[in-house]
Amino acid sequence: MKPLFRTATIVFLPLLTLVLGVAGGMSYMKHQQEMQYGELANFYGGQAGSGNTVMHDPETEVDLTILWDVWRRLQTNYIEPKELKINDMVYGAVHGAVDAIGDPYTVFMTPTENRDFQSALNGHLEGIGAELSLKEGSITVVAPIKGSPAARAGLLPNDIITKVDHQNIEGLRLDEVVSKIRGKKGTSVVLTLYRDGEVEPIDLSIVRDSIQIPSVDSSIIETSSGSIALIALNFFGDDSVSEMRKAVNAIDQKQVKGVILDLRFNGGGLLDAAVDITSMFLKSGKVVEVERRDAPLETHFVNGQPILPTLPMVVLINEGSASASEIVAGALQDNKRATIVGTQSFGKGTVQEVLDLPGGASLRVTVARWLTPNGLNLGKKGVTPDIVSKRTTEDYENDRDPQLEKAEEVLLK
Repeated sequence: MKPLFRTATIVFLPLLTLVLGVAGGMSYMKHQQEMQYGELANFYGGQAGSGNTVMHDPETEVDLTILWDVWRRLQTNYIEPKELKINDMVYGAVHGAVDAIGDPYTVFMTPTENRDFQSALNGHLEGIGAELSLKEGSITVVAPIKGSPAARAGLLPNDIITKVDHQNIEGLRLDEVVSKIRGKKGTSVVLTLYRDGEVEPIDLSIVRDSIQIPSVDSSIIETSSGSIALIALNFFGDDSVSEMRKAVNAIDQKQVKGVILDLRFNGGGLLDAAVDITSMFLKSGKVVEVERRDAPLETHFVNGQPILPTLPMVVLINEGSASASEIVAGALQDNKRATIVGTQSFGKGTVQEVLDLPGGASLRVTVARWLTPNGLNLGKKGVTPDIVSKRTTEDYENDRDPQLEKAEEVLLK
């Protein structure tokens, strides 16, 4: 079957992040394969017990017959053969192989997780509505999704989840934690959190819900000194470019002082969308460079179809801005098109390819990293704002937004 290709970028576990929710960078490759279960022995090193080896590296041969030896011994010796669930065992073996790499962005997804991943790209989500990441060994909140149950309950970026329903989650994979948090609409889940600045752990009860996230929210801010256009981009999905184009085209440049592009809590999405959206505000120049294994540097330029190339502009970012958000902010900053206001972004600078597997599963593999036009490795540092402005827990609780106020101040000056 002919492979189908599609470029994308998403924050690292879109299925986990947006259904719960990652945010990354990702090149999304649809690779349809025909591989029957009976052929798995060849894939893993020949027929069970054949003693064949598979060449993985010119200098190293790895004998994979141990896998089939263990498989046979379990089938023959385990006391409760009815408890040997074939699919779970296969998925467990694949999870183990992928997890052993140690890259949190290289992930195997079961058919269920893969379906949720596809739904997340379109903004059709269920859960608590938060983007999660495995950061330094801890399950960390990248950001609550705007308007989600998690946001309403008070979940904040950089909260570290230590327990789910009072059960310790230490040592569990991100997808295992997600499966514990996920549940039916209307039911509750209690997350125990470590929050910077708090002495004691926090127990946060969140009621699960269906979440329909608009890709773009736009409005006009009226001030005593003039009007400002505000566009909040919540994620980079299939419809984001068309929705952004509609919002940008609706701005009357003669009536507003400038435009604020709000990328806070935006965990990423499609790379093509990031390039097209950057192109709406930039006449010419680079958007991002992709550094791949054993390949020349790949440069993405603007598409030459700007809509608002000169209107004064501020971009809002925070620690929940990741992946495609960092590409847009970095490109507009490096090309001196916009002033960046907020706090340091998440720092998601690698590219993944998503390959479809038999039975509806998929494999996401890190294949590249990306750099801003000036060569900044986004994965190492993220985007540093031109003007640092913080929003505290107290600000959130009292519905204050000093970052937005700072952006307005910059434009009105």
